[in-house]
Amino acid sequence: MGLSYEFMPIDPSAVISPTAIVSPDAVIGPGVRIGEFCIVEPDVVVGAHCVLDAYVYIKRWTTLGERNQIGAGTVLGTEPLDKNFDGARSYLRIGNGNKIREHFTISRGTPPESITEIGDGNFIMTSGHIAHNCKIGNQTVIASCVLLGGYVEIEDEAFLSGGVLVHQYCRVGRLAMVSGNTRVNLDAPPFFTCSGFAIEPHGVNLVGLKRAGYKAPDVSILKQAYRYLYRSSLKLEEALVRISTDIPTAETLHLVAFIRGSHRGIARE
Repeated sequence: MGLSYEFMPIDPSAVISPTAIVSPDAVIGPGVRIGEFCIVEPDVVVGAHCVLDAYVYIKRWTTLGERNQIGAGTVLGTEPLDKNFDGARSYLRIGNGNKIREHFTISRGTPPESITEIGDGNFIMTSGHIAHNCKIGNQTVIASCVLLGGYVEIEDEAFLSGGVLVHQYCRVGRLAMVSGNTRVNLDAPPFFTCSGFAIEPHGVNLVGLKRAGYKAPDVSILKQAYRYLYRSSLKLEEALVRISTDIPTAETLHLVAFIRGSHRGIARE
């Protein structure tokens, strides 16, 4: 993450509220602002220009990169909600430029030395939870009241609407859109929209693709891939072969690799 504050645990340019409790064994980078009644435990790194609103609690073995904004009442690096957790050292690592809004909780890993990982530029809204050993990519949107089980993976630019529940070990693919209150108990393939109480695919994520700069010809190819997967009489592996052979692009090949790498199976109509 490019952090190198080892020899100056609390940078003199940091602004720390007199009501905050910051361990002298924490590393606080330049330009950090720590609000009223925050708690920062030992073995924490807070990178340059992060902002912690009031009542933020950052627990041990948590690392924040630079320019993160953490909303009031958020708790980072909580012990896993896992009966198998034995108290061993594990980590939460958060990248750069994330917004994590009020009353969100994120756990560190369960196995010793394991990691819960949050990438860069994510917008994580209020009152939800990211469980132990999750891996969140870059530029995702995780809306209010989303709950992610252990070992969930969310790829870059995915959008999880309010109240989405993701079962442990499930994956949500790049630029996928999951509608509100959906129960994700199967993998959500990249570039598609999924909804329903039991997750079902409902076409290509047109809005997300447009926002990401995709043009009509690119979208048409992904629509054809969707038809091969869900609207043809082809078996799954046959559909994947057709996609790889007939319409090979970076996006369709990523789609094929994602599906072939699925352990829980993908959402089906």
